[in-house]
Amino acid sequence: MYCKSLSAAILTLGLATTACASSFVATTDTLLGAVAATAEASSDATSSLRDSKVVRAARDDAASFVASGGVLRGARLEAALVHLRSRVPELAKVGDLQLAEAILNR
Repeated sequence: MYCKSLSAAILTLGLATTACASSFVATTDTLLGAVAATAEASSDATSSLRDSKVVRAARDDAASFVASGGVLRGARLEAALVHLRSRVPELAKVGDLQLAEAILNR
């Protein structure tokens, strides 16, 4: 009886581990695909707006925003985010932190 319960517990644990692993893989694949798409959109936007005075002026604010994990939001960064999203509608789906990082990496 004890051996049967132990076998059932091991089988259940094995199935749960397999389900968690496959769920983790699917979630990771989805997140990586989304990050790659948004990074590409961010890269396109910042390269096309490389000479924008609004974006250049926001670099210090973007650095503070990224360093603080999104807590410190300067007026110049806010203006740059609005400017980028108005010029490139695809960036509406990209988070503020990702755009701030793109401004820093331009």
